[in-house]
Formats: sequence, structure tokens, C-alpha cells
Amino acid sequence: QVQLVESGGGLVQAGGSLRLSCAASGSIFSAYAMGWYRQAPRKQRELVAQITSGGGTNYADSVKGRFTISRDNAKNTVYLQMNSLKPEDTAVYYCNAPVVGGRVRYSWGQGTQVTVSS
Repeated sequence: QVQLVESGGGLVQAGGSLRLSCAASGSIFSAYAMGWYRQAPRKQRELVAQITSGGGTNYADSVKGRFTISRDNAKNTVYLQMNSLKPEDTAVYYCNAPVVGGRVRYSWGQGTQVTVSS
């Protein structure tokens, strides 16, 4: 059973940067697309960035140009570099493997809190 462990969150001022990491157990990590999701208080969880097994990327309009997703298949890890952070980026961030129909492949991890102060 694949386990996902997110880390790297914290408190940062608007305009600052953070780098999130997601370590995944399991040897088949490299075969699947991975994504970063976030859930703000009183809002639904949303997919903000995804990367295919081949390295192709896609971003939500709200983070395009500011966030960069990457992966290291040798380390079974996916990253999210977040620059020019805004208060509206405040949320708990999770990683998972998106599949068709808006579902995900694995159980959710504990997430990592990102708080951006104005």
C-alpha cells in the first residue's frame, strides 16, 4: 500500500517562497502522474499542479507562473516550488496521483500546512 508523506510547509510572508516535498512509498511511483492539491478552510480540495510520468506539467490558472511541480523518480518524490506566494495560497497541501473522473489513486496523507501572511 502506497503511503504519501508531505512536508515543507510553514508560515511565510506574501511574496515569499516555499518548497514542498512528497515522499511516496512503493516501487511503481514512476509509472503514474502525480499532483499537488490544496484545501483552504471551508473550501473543496482542488488540484493545483500535476506532472505526468514523462514529465509533462499542467497548472491551475491561479498558480500558473508562480508554482513549479517536479519529480525525482529515483527518490520516489514529487516537489512543488511555490514562489510569489499570496495570502489566498493559504491551505493544507496534499499530493496524490490523479485518475480519471477527478478521483485519486491513493489514500490521502496528512498534508502540510502553508500559511501566507499579508
